[in-house]
Amino acid sequence: MAREGAGLFAAFRVLGRFSGHVPHVLRYHGRHREFYLALAVGRSVHTYNVSKRRAGNTLPEDITCLAADRMLIFASYDNILHAFARNKEVVHTYEGHKAKIHLLQPFGDHVISVDVDDVLIVWNIQSEEEYLRIDFDKATFAVSALLHPSTYLNKILLGSEQGTLQLWNIRSNKLLHSFPGWGSAVTTLEQAPAVDVIAVGLVSGHIIVHNIKYDETLMKFQQDWGPITAISFRTDGHPVMAAGSPVGHIALWDLEEKKLMCQMQDAHSTAIAGMTFVPGEPLLITNGADNALRVWIFDGPGGTGRVLRSRMGHSAPPTRIRYHGQDGKQILSAGQDGTLQSFSTVHEKFNKSLGRGSINKKKSKKKGLKLDTMALPPITSFASEVAHQSDWDGIVACHQGYITCTTWNYQKTSMGAHKLKPEEFSKHKPVDIYATAVDITSCGNFCVIGMSTGQVDVYNMQSGIHRGRYGKETAHEGAIRGVAVDGLNQLVITAGSEGLIKFWKFKMKDLVYSTELPSSPSGILLHRDSGILGIAFDDFTISVLDIETRKIVRTFSGHHGRINDMTFSPDGRWLITSSMDCSIKTWDLPSGCLIDCFLVDSAAVSLTMSPTGDFLASAHVDDLGIYLWSNRSLYSLVSLRPLPADYEPSLVTLPSTCPMQDMDVSGDEEPCDEMIEYVSPEQLGEQLVTLSLLPESRWKNLLNLDIIKKKNKPKEPPKVPKSAPFFIPTLPGLIPRFIPPEEEDDTQSKVVNLGVLAQKSDFYIHLEEALSTNEYKAPLDLLKSLGPSNIELELRGLAPEGGGSVEVMLSFLRMIGVMLNKKYDFELAQAYLALFLKLHIKILSLEPKLLEELSKLSVQLEETWIHLRALFNQSLCVLTYMKSALL
Repeated sequence: MAREGAGLFAAFRVLGRFSGHVPHVLRYHGRHREFYLALAVGRSVHTYNVSKRRAGNTLPEDITCLAADRMLIFASYDNILHAFARNKEVVHTYEGHKAKIHLLQPFGDHVISVDVDDVLIVWNIQSEEEYLRIDFDKATFAVSALLHPSTYLNKILLGSEQGTLQLWNIRSNKLLHSFPGWGSAVTTLEQAPAVDVIAVGLVSGHIIVHNIKYDETLMKFQQDWGPITAISFRTDGHPVMAAGSPVGHIALWDLEEKKLMCQMQDAHSTAIAGMTFVPGEPLLITNGADNALRVWIFDGPGGTGRVLRSRMGHSAPPTRIRYHGQDGKQILSAGQDGTLQSFSTVHEKFNKSLGRGSINKKKSKKKGLKLDTMALPPITSFASEVAHQSDWDGIVACHQGYITCTTWNYQKTSMGAHKLKPEEFSKHKPVDIYATAVDITSCGNFCVIGMSTGQVDVYNMQSGIHRGRYGKETAHEGAIRGVAVDGLNQLVITAGSEGLIKFWKFKMKDLVYSTELPSSPSGILLHRDSGILGIAFDDFTISVLDIETRKIVRTFSGHHGRINDMTFSPDGRWLITSSMDCSIKTWDLPSGCLIDCFLVDSAAVSLTMSPTGDFLASAHVDDLGIYLWSNRSLYSLVSLRPLPADYEPSLVTLPSTCPMQDMDVSGDEEPCDEMIEYVSPEQLGEQLVTLSLLPESRWKNLLNLDIIKKKNKPKEPPKVPKSAPFFIPTLPGLIPRFIPPEEEDDTQSKVVNLGVLAQKSDFYIHLEEALSTNEYKAPLDLLKSLGPSNIELELRGLAPEGGGSVEVMLSFLRMIGVMLNKKYDFELAQAYLALFLKLHIKILSLEPKLLEELSKLSVQLEETWIHLRALFNQSLCVLTYMKSALL
């Protein structure tokens, strides 16, 4: 059974995605007089200028091809082409291709697209209609590159996998000229600054600078790094051509000297996808599939470039993420590329890269990226603390299959000063022993490291000195699966693969308690504020252990794959878990129930919840991004009821790089029963005493009205107004009612009519009727609507001297009796009865009927008070014990 509406978490956006395998596009905005860079990242288009970044709209699938003209950005996925305006609105859609589009070329009022089946279509941009379709034979001419040569009206140049080139006039649909080629497939075509001159990049690694007007080759270059992936020309007065390669190197060629000028090795760690010189400036923009976008400036000697600006994330998927600090603005991420990075949830300009782990930093820099034998394996686990992070290293990490743990400095954004490993391995490095788990104390002074041999060591973070070991030789017989230090540095909790969990005194290193777990643990997580320990097991179950009582208080089962990671909400009420079954589940600890579950396309390998509770962050299998999910319970009504046993979770699309609006589905669908807001009944139970919701001013001062009137008595009489009032006079009372106009009647007698003076009030009439019907709701509702003075006036009028009768007084006492019986409006019954007794005590003592009714009320009051007093005393007793007892 699927629950209607959205769940507890809504997709928000992704961090750390900056580039992909699709080449970027540079476009000039005439009105803004600025160059803008359009970049395809997954399903989104990013637009950059010199100082800002904006995200465009999102397409349903990953973008495979990108192009831009003066007004629009064109992006295609599969066989569909879209046009964006103002970087966000899809204004045109072009459908007609049967296969995936792989080449795009804007062309005046038209745009040209080529698919992998060798079909070329020229589209009219505004009407979205096909202007021309050309079908090529894939065996003889498979289109692999496309270019509109400068000043060549209505003409396009096509390169092929067979190596030949063709020049077409698309207005007349004629093949103008065929170029025989150079015996190698064409990968890219680029217009040179000179008219008629084209640079042709080949699979063989050759670059041919060719004049297409006279069909003659001007110069020929060759690079040794494989096919040419991108070409660009400098236009700021320096005759330089840059060429990209599949291994990430860039070659710069001097066109006057016709020779290689210099090389920029390891510009990217993957193939150079796109490369563009900014017109008229010494700036080169490059992007690659290594998730990096860089701007290089050529202002130094030797002609080589240096990085001016860059945006980069992980080049290999992140494996562990954790929020850093308590403000919820930074997420530390360790990736398979060996780097430790910090991503800001506020703005990407605050992102930091702490670099790659290395045994010897100096030697690593000399050897370069590809040949670095000193690089450490990827980080598998780390812990960070902000306390003392400005004084010494605040992050400690253990590496895959490596015995040494490294420290990192967040402030200096670099690897730290210490390499922590047991003293007995200082001279030789064992192969099969490695660090498996790590934790850092909340004060930032110590770190605890668990090893695959079962050893648990503690080190000083400032000096790196070994401060002791738990257990005689080893803390556990099996490998350490998790270590945790409590918030006060009193306990260290260790979990071993043999199925034991142990509690140690932090300072004395003594074993305090050991207990056997139902299965072998795969990891532990401690919520320091509440002292709750989450334990994930190899049999896919999760247990929650209270470190005060050292008892397992909750056990959850429901995952069908290995538990990858766990995170607690800041208040410790929720435990959120991710598993290899591609599900992310939220468990409510107080109720012990599953309250939210959703599926994702690829399993989440790591989870972390913001210390402020606003976001859940996740990292996924084979995915470079860190995905943010907003906590919907902070800003909308979300059901936290337990999910039914037959609940089927829905597949949720991962967030895109654009911040996503939380879709309100409640308008389109019928609201489900569990989402309807609960309205409390007037009385929860007949045995309970219920108070009214009236303010105290309506009933609390009824007995003291005479004192209040004396205090409020004016010192001097009110002055008579000189003229008639502008407003129509109203009747006294809480509900404003106008006095009806008096009809002038000359024949009216001057004798006072006593019947008018003796007119009965509405309350009086309702009480009279209730004598026969025994229904007292109407007179009670009327009394509740009146103010204190009016209530006193009504109760005075019940006595015979005030125009009332004994029967009506009896009816009023019965009304109080009904209120006490049903136990509602309890305080009103007491207040009304007290005022009634104060006003009419003499009459009540003389009338036998009224005395009999009062004796019944007295018994009722006594019974109710004895019951209430017992409850009050019991509650007070428990409270006093809780305050004074030593628990």
